Amino acid sequence: MSISIKQERTVCVLLPTKEMLDITVGLKGTGQEVFSRVSELLGVKEIHYFGLTVVKDNEHMFLDMEERLAKYFPKEWKQDSAKGSQRRWLPPLLCLKVQYYVENGRLICERKARRLYYTDLRERVLRSECRQQEEVYFQLAGYALQADLGDHPPENLDQRVSPYFQPKDYFPPWIVAKRGVEYLLCHGPKVHRDLWGMPSRDAILLFIRESSRLEDVPVTFYRLHKDKREEKGSALLGLTLRGMQVYQEVNNVRELLYDFPWTNVGRLTFLGKRFEIQLDGLPSARKLVYYTGSAFRSRHLLLHLSGSHRLYLSLQPAIRHLRQLEEAEEKKRYRESYISDDMDPDPNCSEGSPRLSRHSTSSSGIEADARQHSISVEMVSVEEEETLRRTEKSFSSAASHEFQQHVDGPGEVSVDDPEEMLRLAELLQGVSMDCPSLVRTELIPSFKLTAADLNGDPSGSAVRHESRSDTSV
Repeated sequence: MSISIKQERTVCVLLPTKEMLDITVGLKGTGQEVFSRVSELLGVKEIHYFGLTVVKDNEHMFLDMEERLAKYFPKEWKQDSAKGSQRRWLPPLLCLKVQYYVENGRLICERKARRLYYTDLRERVLRSECRQQEEVYFQLAGYALQADLGDHPPENLDQRVSPYFQPKDYFPPWIVAKRGVEYLLCHGPKVHRDLWGMPSRDAILLFIRESSRLEDVPVTFYRLHKDKREEKGSALLGLTLRGMQVYQEVNNVRELLYDFPWTNVGRLTFLGKRFEIQLDGLPSARKLVYYTGSAFRSRHLLLHLSGSHRLYLSLQPAIRHLRQLEEAEEKKRYRESYISDDMDPDPNCSEGSPRLSRHSTSSSGIEADARQHSISVEMVSVEEEETLRRTEKSFSSAASHEFQQHVDGPGEVSVDDPEEMLRLAELLQGVSMDCPSLVRTELIPSFKLTAADLNGDPSGSAVRHESRSDTSV
């Protein structure tokens, strides 16, 4: 018994809710063991959009779930604390963070998983710096207040003395500094009041959709070096919903240089520390070259890139189907609204209260050379989305199952609309999104990995990942 106890160590996991979990694992334990234990303790099965990170050089690095934890922690972690120094060794810290962002919250069916995803997204919004889109933050604050607190409380004089929310919890610091607390306490509730009666679930769905309009929210940044001699990397690689972005950092301000949707990327190559981006259709002389700092870091960046690309391809049929349903519901809502407006030209609306227009929730699209060019996806009214409700359960359940294994068949699922269920099951046939074990199984035909990548490439030899432009779905 004493031998087995000595072979166990504690790992601390920080959750998006700021709570901490202490997980006990063996010395040969892997990230997957900790990940599975976290899922069990939280009671969340659909946790595959998340990953575990460790902080290296002031940057979050997602773990390879099949690697031993000892590769990421200091050597002291493996030593027996009962021997040698009496100094207490603090357990290493891992963070549970969203690794794969989605543009539609209905792709996450489990209520607890969706709430956890929303909580992580809330923190990212508070750190967001899109200063030209200030109105988006007010709308997001309204959705967050509705999701967290429910309906706007009845007006009373006590709210002037003791407000029902703190602006710093719902607005980024730069908005608080610019507008002031009093302004936000006055105008923030107006957006919240307009959402009266909206269920928390719908507010979370709208928050997820609207936050995609902020370019620095559904994205993971990795610092890159322009050349080998550069001490601090001045370039940033942003892994987005639909591809990659490259920024340069000047005086702590990010400037977008390139925006590459996956369909435009011809090849990604890692050669030790060297990272090359080759665009489809352009000669090799036009490739972009950056440096990651180490082959170890290159390998983990590769894992995240290939996992995101695979997930993007897998979800496209289902996302297109959801968009079609939303567009149909939007047209229906617009027709009903038009008839209602024609009958009541002066609807009851408090002057000065912002209303959610059909275009206010359009998500940002790909901004390639013309950076402000966007593809608008209109938002459906949540009160009138009956068709989506009938299909959401069947789709999300299938998507959750598909993240872990191939779909063997449609199975028996109770739904209101059998035709929609069959359609979604057809879309998901053959889709594989087993991202945590991505490099241990055969990838889609457009990806190839070398043995050097799988082995971590400690010598700095070639680590290569290629993506041919075979991304049509």
